[in-house]
Amino acid sequence: MRWANQSVAIDDGALPGLQRLGLVRSVRTPQFDGITFHEVLCKSALNKVPDRSMVPFRYTVNGYRGCSHACRYCFARPTHEYLDLDCGTDFDTQVVVKVNVVEVLRRELCRPSWTREAVALGTNTDPYQRAEGRYALMPGIISALAAAHTPFSILTKGTLLRRDLPLIRDAAQQVPVSVAISLAVGDAQLHRVIEPGTPTPEARLSLIAGIRAAGLDCHVMVAPMLPYLTDSADHLDDLLGRIAAAGATSVTVFGLHLRGSTRGWFMSWLAQHHPHLVGRYRQLYRRGAYLPAGYRDALRERVNPLITKHRLHRDQRRPPAAAPTAVAAEPVQPTLF
Repeated sequence: MRWANQSVAIDDGALPGLQRLGLVRSVRTPQFDGITFHEVLCKSALNKVPDRSMVPFRYTVNGYRGCSHACRYCFARPTHEYLDLDCGTDFDTQVVVKVNVVEVLRRELCRPSWTREAVALGTNTDPYQRAEGRYALMPGIISALAAAHTPFSILTKGTLLRRDLPLIRDAAQQVPVSVAISLAVGDAQLHRVIEPGTPTPEARLSLIAGIRAAGLDCHVMVAPMLPYLTDSADHLDDLLGRIAAAGATSVTVFGLHLRGSTRGWFMSWLAQHHPHLVGRYRQLYRRGAYLPAGYRDALRERVNPLITKHRLHRDQRRPPAAAPTAVAAEPVQPTLF
C-alpha cells in the first residue's frame, strides 16, 4: 500500500452517502486487512434518543458507524444503508470514524443548556471494536464526560476496554459509571462463525474478571439468545456459571430481534450453517421482528432459576475480585480488538 494514496486530495471514489457525513478521506492499512476506514468530521457528538424509544437513557455518543465484529445478528446493520452502503459485508468492512468526535463532544458538554444527563456508549456499534486500536477515541470521550460531571455507561464485546480501566476507574470517582460486557455465545465453534470478528468468550470472561479487579461492577448482557442454538438450559447454565465465576455482578437475558435488513442477512447465514432451522425461524418470526410472547415467557421461566442459582440478580452484590484470574486469561491485542 503506497501511503501517497492516503492523501486527502486523492479521489477515492467515495459514495455520496459518505459525503453527507463530511468525508475527509478513506484509509486502508496493512494492519487492518480487508477494512476501509472512512474518516469524517461530525457536526454533533451527543445524539438524543427519540422519545418513543424504550431505553433507560436519552443520549448516546457513537464514535464509529459500522463494526468489524461482524456479528451476523447485529441490529445496527440497517444504519449503513443511509450511507449508500449495504447492511452485510459493507457494515463489517466499511467503518466510519468520527475523527473529531472528542473535540465536538467537549464543546457540546460545555453548553449552558447541557443538564448532565446520563450518556450511553456502545448502543449502536461497539466503541472498542478493532478501529479503536488505531484511532483511540474512547479515552478522550471518557475524559470529556467525567470532566463535565456527566454520568455514562459502556457496553462492549471488545477486550481493548482493559486499556482504559484506570481511566474508567478514575471517572467512577467523579460520576456514576456503568460497565457492561456483551456475551451471549459460550460455544467456541458457534462463536467463530456467528461473531467472527469478536474476542473469544474466554477473552471476555477474563475481561469481566479484570473489570471486577479494578473495583468496578460489571453487568453482562447475555443477549441475544438465539432460538434453538443458544437458548437451551444446558447452554445457559454453563454460560451463566462461567460468567458468575468471572465475578460479574448481574446479567440481562433476552432473545434475538430481527429488524429490517438484518433479518435477511441473518437468515442467509442460518440457511448456510443451520438449514434445518430455517423453517422454525420463519415460523417464530412470522409476525414481525420480535419473538412471540409464548417463546419469551418460556425463555424467562428457563432463565430466572438459573440467574438465581448463580446469584446474578442486580441486588446480589459480589465483592471485587482480588485479581483478574477467575478464568484463564487470553492476551489482549490492542491493534486487533
